[in-house]
This record gives sequence, C-alpha cells and structure tokens, in this order.
Amino acid sequence: MAMEAHFEQTIRSEVDFCGVGLHSGADVTMRLVPAPAGSGIVFRRTDLDNFEIPATGRNVAKVSYATSLMRQSVLISTTEHLLSALIGCGVDNVIVEVDNLEVPILDGSALPYVQAFQSVGLKVQRRRREYIRILKEVEVRDGSKFIGVYPGSGYSIEYTIDFPKPIGFGRFMGDLATGDYVRQIAPARTFGFKRDEAMLRNMGLIRGVSDECAILVGEQGVENGPLRFSDEFVRHKVLDLIGDLALAGRRIQGRVVAERAGHAMHTALVQRLLRDRSAWELAHGYDEVAAPKAASVRLQTVLA
Repeated sequence: MAMEAHFEQTIRSEVDFCGVGLHSGADVTMRLVPAPAGSGIVFRRTDLDNFEIPATGRNVAKVSYATSLMRQSVLISTTEHLLSALIGCGVDNVIVEVDNLEVPILDGSALPYVQAFQSVGLKVQRRRREYIRILKEVEVRDGSKFIGVYPGSGYSIEYTIDFPKPIGFGRFMGDLATGDYVRQIAPARTFGFKRDEAMLRNMGLIRGVSDECAILVGEQGVENGPLRFSDEFVRHKVLDLIGDLALAGRRIQGRVVAERAGHAMHTALVQRLLRDRSAWELAHGYDEVAAPKAASVRLQTVLA
C-alpha cells in the first residue's frame, strides 16, 4: 500500500477498533470514518458531545511517554501509532471517533491499522495533495539529543538510538516515498524496560501494558520475544517519528535526521518548523526529476 503521489485519499468505509489505553488502562472503542477532501485528520470525542480536536501542531499537549492533543482542556492521548499508520498508508482525510481519552494500544504497533485499511481499501479524492517542501534546515538540540529536517526529494529518515543495555545502539535509514512502510515500519512494536515499570506506574502511566501490546525488556534481554525484526526498537522510533511529524498537517518532502530523540523533540521540531515560514513551501507532489530515483531506494537497516 504505497502513498498515492498526486491526490488526497480517505478510507472507503468505516473501521472499528476496541482495546485499552496503554497509559490509562481504560477500555476504549474507536471508529475511523471517511472524511471529505481537505478535512485532514480530526479526532472526535464521542463521549464529550462529539468535541473535535484536529491533529495539528497547535493542539499538541504534553509529550513525554506519548503524544497527546488538547483543545479547550479536552484531551486525546497516545495518538502517534494511528497517525503514523495514516501517513504511512497515504490516508489524508479521516474522522477518528473515540469514546475515551486515549487511543487503544492494540498490539503496540501500527500493523492493526494498516491491516484495517487494506481490508476496506482507500478512496482517491478529487483534490491534489499538498506537501510541506523543506527549503532550509530546521534543527532542535537538547544536549546529546538532536533532530533536524533538511531539503530533500522524498521523505527520507535517518534515526539513531542509544539505549542502555541490552538494547544499545541502532540506526535505521530509509525513504518513506518508496512505499515500504507497511512491510518495514508498521509491524514494529513499542517497548519498555522492566526496571522502569514501578516508576512509571507510580506516575500513573502504563496501566494498560501487557505482554501482548509491548516488548518487555529485562536485564538479560527481551522477555516476551521473539522480536519481529532484529532492530525492532529503532524501527519503532521511526514509526513514532512519522506519527509525530504528521502533526505538521501535511506530509513532509525532505530529509529528517534524529539522534536519541523522542516525542517531545519530534513535536518541538514540528512547532519550530511551522513557526518559520521561510523554511518551507507548499508543493503538489514530490520533485518530478528526483522522485523516480528516490522510489528505487529500498529501506535498509544499519546494525551496530
């Protein structure tokens, strides 16, 4: 399921999901509904008189262990996996109806969303897709953490992680314009260290965590394997990044480089980019000369 290069898309029919929130532990039912061209991605709290929160940078709320949106004190949390799947599969317009404050975690990856999109199909709409074409570098630094976006012909990503053992160092490089999101990125699951569990629970987080929705990492390694990829950890960070950068409101045409970043830095880059209007322009489609070359580049992994 590659991204449609020229026109906006929505899903052909409604799809439903039931699950629990990763952090709240609350039961939640979610329905994705086709939306007209130009609508964008809009969350609708059905438990709060259908209050709507557009998925845009101006509505970013607290971001630490998940990416949350807030408008007029109404919250929708842990949006990144769904947003990543929508961007990765080329869904521009959809209404996300949720009956609680958090998107369901499902299996901890974007794969259940991708499979749902594949089951109903996508509908091409009569509106040309606009991209945010990067014209100059925009960077965010915090000590040894870093993220930046630069001019480029496709949507390339280079992500480096460096966690304590047993995860350690990893790097992933690829171009989303190749259409390999479904196979290479969507199945990568969220993860956490067992040694952090008590601390996070004391903070009111991960109340919905289980062996079925996250990779649990103990002192000796993964406790609920096997991994779906040998480098699943860094691939999941790429998945998160794509979802967080969706809050720019449109797909990016450029090159993103991240080192030891996370949700807070991802969304800080979105806000800094949107504030600097000289750093980008709206464009219809990828560069015609460069796109065929980018499309031939396969997503690849660099292992430590």
